[in-house]
Amino acid sequence: MKSFIANQKYVIAVIYVSTMLLNSLDSTIVNVALATLSREFGVSPAAIEAVVIGYLVSLAVFMPVSAWLGDRFGTKRVFLASLTLFTVASMLCGVAQSLDQLVLFRILQGAGGGLMTPVGMAMLYRTFPPEERIGVGRVLMFATILGPALGPIIGGIIIEHLSWRWCFYVNVPVGVIAVLFGARFLHEYRVEDAGSFDIPGFLLAGSGFGLTMFALMEGAHEGWTSSIVASTGLVGLALLVAFVVVELRTPKPMVNLRLLGNRLFRSIMTVAMFGSAGFLGALFLLPLFLQEARGESALTAGLATMPEAIGVVISTQIVARIYPYIGPRRLMAGGLVLVAIMITGLGFVGEDTSLWVVRILMFMIGAGMACLFLPNQAASMATISRKDTGGASMLYSVQRQMGSALGVALLSTVLATVGVYKMTSDGAEVPNLAAYHTAFFVAAIVALIGAAFAYFVPDEDAAATMKRGTVVRDDDPVEIAV
Repeated sequence: MKSFIANQKYVIAVIYVSTMLLNSLDSTIVNVALATLSREFGVSPAAIEAVVIGYLVSLAVFMPVSAWLGDRFGTKRVFLASLTLFTVASMLCGVAQSLDQLVLFRILQGAGGGLMTPVGMAMLYRTFPPEERIGVGRVLMFATILGPALGPIIGGIIIEHLSWRWCFYVNVPVGVIAVLFGARFLHEYRVEDAGSFDIPGFLLAGSGFGLTMFALMEGAHEGWTSSIVASTGLVGLALLVAFVVVELRTPKPMVNLRLLGNRLFRSIMTVAMFGSAGFLGALFLLPLFLQEARGESALTAGLATMPEAIGVVISTQIVARIYPYIGPRRLMAGGLVLVAIMITGLGFVGEDTSLWVVRILMFMIGAGMACLFLPNQAASMATISRKDTGGASMLYSVQRQMGSALGVALLSTVLATVGVYKMTSDGAEVPNLAAYHTAFFVAAIVALIGAAFAYFVPDEDAAATMKRGTVVRDDDPVEIAV
């Protein structure tokens, strides 16, 4: 046990899995509770969406500064501070007495999550060299897969048998244990010369990403031509353009955009963007389809979605073994083609189709996504120096968040455009299955676009992740054990 704890690889793996699972579970559990929160606070479903939007916008605002904070003050200190903020904010969300209080505390929670995720990923990639990442990915996959799969189930159980407040209280014991464990066993790690705080970069990135995220979340509901969506979207994009110009001209920018010049990192990011948009969009759509169009319960919908996680977990073990022989390019491309075919299959599910068909399709989608997740995680940082790992992890986290928002926004727009309800000949309003089917087909197309980009991933650049051995780097920053 002592040797286990003394090894930073084990310590960071435990911390990363527990906190990322906590983060992903929180988002999906809260989504299940939205209808209950709407009734609890006596507001419309549109108004209660502020609970989700406030959190996601806060994530987008604080993610860009995470890399600089971790390099400047140490990844251990920043990670534990952000985890503490997330845990305290979770408790405050549980005791909130009004919608305004809940939204405020969700913004605080988003700030903690926005800092915690990239810094945790930076610790992970700095600790595990490229040749070990495919192996460790078999374990770490639980953090990104089980959360979205188990969230609807746990949320349904909590809502049915406890109180909505426990949707937030469940974070507290895990957060407290992780903070105490990390404070005792994590080593500090910081870059000697992190530079001064880039105030223009922070203001432009935070406001630009925040406004863009808000527009993506609201566009499908309010309409893309509405004044609030159009104005925030255009201003957000303009600020992001200004952010790129300013950062490229700054000697020591907060966000090192020149990392996008690394062809392996850039190509992996592009594949992940489209793959995540198609997959997470479909994952968002399926529970809606089952509940709204077929009348299933939230728990039934969650259980129908869960085979996707089982497919990922099982297939990950196979992908890890064949990765050194096949490489990331063909695995990711083939996996996304399989995902696209299976999502297309969901587009043919009708009112009377057996749920076992849905479960089998979701299992196969998980199997296909394992071919994306594991190679993507292993190869993404293969040619990134340890000094630049913090910045690269931040860019990767922002890309993943924007990809998720883009997928949900795109499919929500399809639903709104086609119409989720239709009128029968006798004037009754019934669910319009065609809207959901069309949205599934669009998600499949997005996944196919990701597969096309995967064919341009340079396997030769990821060679270090495809073999065993020791990689020696001469650009490591200072590591300080405390």
